[in-house]
Amino acid sequence: MLWLKALHIVFVVTWFAGLFYLPRLFVYHAAALQAGAAETLLTERFAVMERRLFVMMTIGGVIAVGFGIAMVASAPAYLAFGWLHVKLALVAALIAYHVWCYRLMLALRTGRSAHSQRWYRLFNEVPGPLLIAIVLLAVLKPF
Repeated sequence: MLWLKALHIVFVVTWFAGLFYLPRLFVYHAAALQAGAAETLLTERFAVMERRLFVMMTIGGVIAVGFGIAMVASAPAYLAFGWLHVKLALVAALIAYHVWCYRLMLALRTGRSAHSQRWYRLFNEVPGPLLIAIVLLAVLKPF
């Protein structure tokens, strides 16, 4: 179980690194789009960076979820704990955020983003509170 937990944490870190950095790239990409046609090479570069980062963070997320499922499978009694139900709901929210990132990435790539730099800056803050809540639940197991 400790190996599963250690590997789960490693890939959660990988996933969160992408969840924190990808929206920051969106901020810069939106700024380049707002600057106009002179920034075409820059927007193309952001599209490549975003795509590569998205692939890496998706791999990290899938493996993290896989190790999480393996931990629950090896200790199914944990499913009786309320804190795990809340944690899994927050993980579902993270997965939804991940999918939302994908849709935003596609919109930016095609130049159809309807959001401002400011909106992307606020969007970039979403994973932080989720990370704090998930770690506190996993460590403190409050209920």
